[in-house]
Amino acid sequence: RRWKKVAPVARQCWPPRTTAGGDGRRRQRGRRGERERERGEERARAGRTKRVEREGAAAAAAAGRSGWNMTQQNGAKRFLSSSAEFLSSLAPGRGSREENGAGSVKAHPIVDSGDAETDASVLVDQSFPSNCSDNIDISSLRSELTLGVRGEDRLCSSSLGKLSLDDWEDGSEDEYDAYDEDEDSDDAKKEGRDKSQLMSPGRRKSSSSIEALADSNLREAMHASQRGRSSSVNSVNSVKSQDNGVGGLGLGAKMVATDPATGGGAGVGGGKPVARVLQEDVDKLPIAQSPVIAIPHSPDVKNPKQFTHAPPRGLGGAGRALAAAYQASESIPYKRAVIPEPSLTTHDKNFCKALVSMLEKRKNYLYKIHTVVSTKSWDPKELEKEGKHGDYIEASPMSFTPFKVDPKEDSHLEFKMENGVYIPTNENHSIAIPVSASVFYADLHDLSSMMNSAPYHTFAHRRLKLLQEKFSLYQMLNAEKEFLAIKALCHRDFYNVRKVDNHVHHSACMNQKHLLRFIKKRVREEGDQPVIERDGKVLSLNDVFESLGLSPYDLNIDVLDMHAHNTKNTTFYRFDKFNQKFNPTGEARLREIFLKTNNYVGGKFLAGITQEVFEDLAQSKYQMAEYRLSIYGKSKTEWSQLASWWYDHKLVSPNVVWMIQIPRLYEIYRKNGMLSNFGEFISNIFEPLFEITRQPNKDPKLVAFLDNVVGFDIVDDESQHERKVSRVMPSPEDWDAEKNPAYNYYMYYIYANLYVLNSFRQQRNMSQFSFRPHSGEAGDVDHLAGAFLVANSINHGINLKKSPSLQYLYYLAQVGLAMSPLSNNCLFCEYSKNPFPTFFERGLNVTLSTDDPLLIHMTKEPLVEEYSIAMQVYKLSTADLSEIARNSVLQSGFPKELKRHWVGGSKMFENNPYQSNVPDVRIQFRKEALDAELEMVYKWGMANFEA
Repeated sequence: RRWKKVAPVARQCWPPRTTAGGDGRRRQRGRRGERERERGEERARAGRTKRVEREGAAAAAAAGRSGWNMTQQNGAKRFLSSSAEFLSSLAPGRGSREENGAGSVKAHPIVDSGDAETDASVLVDQSFPSNCSDNIDISSLRSELTLGVRGEDRLCSSSLGKLSLDDWEDGSEDEYDAYDEDEDSDDAKKEGRDKSQLMSPGRRKSSSSIEALADSNLREAMHASQRGRSSSVNSVNSVKSQDNGVGGLGLGAKMVATDPATGGGAGVGGGKPVARVLQEDVDKLPIAQSPVIAIPHSPDVKNPKQFTHAPPRGLGGAGRALAAAYQASESIPYKRAVIPEPSLTTHDKNFCKALVSMLEKRKNYLYKIHTVVSTKSWDPKELEKEGKHGDYIEASPMSFTPFKVDPKEDSHLEFKMENGVYIPTNENHSIAIPVSASVFYADLHDLSSMMNSAPYHTFAHRRLKLLQEKFSLYQMLNAEKEFLAIKALCHRDFYNVRKVDNHVHHSACMNQKHLLRFIKKRVREEGDQPVIERDGKVLSLNDVFESLGLSPYDLNIDVLDMHAHNTKNTTFYRFDKFNQKFNPTGEARLREIFLKTNNYVGGKFLAGITQEVFEDLAQSKYQMAEYRLSIYGKSKTEWSQLASWWYDHKLVSPNVVWMIQIPRLYEIYRKNGMLSNFGEFISNIFEPLFEITRQPNKDPKLVAFLDNVVGFDIVDDESQHERKVSRVMPSPEDWDAEKNPAYNYYMYYIYANLYVLNSFRQQRNMSQFSFRPHSGEAGDVDHLAGAFLVANSINHGINLKKSPSLQYLYYLAQVGLAMSPLSNNCLFCEYSKNPFPTFFERGLNVTLSTDDPLLIHMTKEPLVEEYSIAMQVYKLSTADLSEIARNSVLQSGFPKELKRHWVGGSKMFENNPYQSNVPDVRIQFRKEALDAELEMVYKWGMANFEA
């Protein structure tokens, strides 16, 4: 702009023309050109000054009425001018100034915004003050002004206090600065305009009123200091933080003490507008102490709201914004939508009675898991300590010495299977016995009848829709409070909160690229090692690939062909084709070599890739997993073989616990002659467990392995047609048919034997196991009904959308659902139709899991991939993701000590936001919604019982 204004004149008179007019005319034209050039420079300077002012005002508006005030804008404007002449243009009486040599000015008084102490005088250099906390160049500060960056420490000494925006009426962006009214007046006279034209019509105030206000503020501050107290503490309750915006805390320069509510000069009027303080007045003021303000604390503080500490010296803009967000979130009230209690019909009251009956029955069915009493104390933080690079930490979440087994005395109790359930044969015993199979079948039929009632469906559907709408209202009313509460949580975000993959199969825990690299490396380094026996001949890795007509160089992701969605709808509703994807290149022999624990090489390759997966989890630190290993029930030696594989290869990690999955494959084993009846199938699974609990010294490896197992699961294709269980069913010893029993038949006998085993292991002070089956992925809704009665939590559960009554029961009991939308997208439910977001909004206890990363996911962190896709498709917020991650910790089988360390508690509504990143207001809403539903159900249900 300067060139455009000056250049036309310069081209006429410079350089001087050598014409015949003589030296006099050349000198005259030169003087005229100099005068024109000076006037052009003055106009350009005035234009730059006004442009900087406009840019600063725009930045203040963009900063949310909280960060940049007019004082800071003009202070930055002085720095941008890079001239002592600009400072010298201040009007007399606003503060004395004197030349200090070398183009510097000694300005009085200027208070350092980065220190609580009052400086009587500060040397201000032409470009930047010597006491500025951050030395940056002019261009960076100009960019901050333009972009509205709240860098109050970079404004430093010239930012003298904070003009409260409440003292300026709304209007245009060109705000009027009381401090520089004389400077603006001079500029206006140069332009031939009245200085009042600089002010917008809605913001004009007389300078005398501002001076009077400044005097009153100064007197107030001096009286407060003479009384020996800081007015910053008292002004917190008198000034609302939201008046000056979220970022108001600490964003103005400190005069005497910083007001934690407004960030202005609390010592000079408690955040009210202040003018330049005279030197003699400053000399009277005492040196202020750092104010005590509420700043978010570390997770070590149990109740951070009760503690405060002084901010660090020279607290920067980010730190003050953090503290401001914390205070603002605390000042915003929690808003509730009050909904009156509905009037219930006779059908509704009967339904409440049935709900109470089923909830109480579930409580009687479940065995409460007890914590193992140990004399060895351990700190959960020790598991998170990182060793040197290359060190392998042989510690599990259960123990620092997972491979050390102390000798234990044998038990005198003996067990024998009767009607498919192991019970003690001793006359005097205190082992808990589960309900009989006939009682379970009767309760299951009662629950099925309730699920098929149309009036009950209507009531449950309305209550679920009401819960969903309550959550929508909660989000609308408390979105700002949630956002500020999360923003104020220091250190925590979604990436560094604990997330547990509650449902993942161990043989598919890696991604395809990882498996491909591992196979190539093994063929390259151990190609001559014997790995499999076929037709009486032992083959090496090279022989296997030669028989397949492949070389390691030929292998790629497409040749492996293990992704379940390579071709559209290839595996949809085809569980058999989905299972075939576990075979690399479609060859079962490669699956046996690399993905089995019991093979010719003793599961060496699967153990090797498992340790590499452990290293990936250790690097991420905040991702945990519950890997499932299979026990098939073909032989009683399976347990000792699996335990030896785990023990010999030292497969422990602080991020991993183990679960046992039991495939429902009795039909195949019976047809192959491996089993004679279903009772033998149950015996092969549970007899070794009762024996090792009774005599633990027989197999220390199995004892150590079971200490790291947290639960049992039953898996297989639920979509296969089956006959429902009746009220009278044959016992497992009598089930010798080649047909597979029904799903609920499997479920009861697994549950019943676990019930007795847990009671026995509790008496022996050994770890117990939860029951968390696959249920509701496909097939009949009755699977979910049986799981409601006997399961601690389930995997999948997408069929709950077909039964509002059962879904309402799952909500009231807060049964855990480990859902896998990406896995369902390959088999039984498209991603857009998955009920996960609906279940989450209604308040069901849901979490996200990966199921089979080898077949589904593409990245090194499949669990984060699952969360990220759900966030994008279902529009989940950070609080939503953190709540889902918190649910995964509570559903998991990790010890209670770790759960308390990770999320602040081991129960449903125990929370520490500094650990879980979930705002307390979200947990409060969830608890109030559930309590309201339970209160209504029990009120009418128990009334009907009494009647």
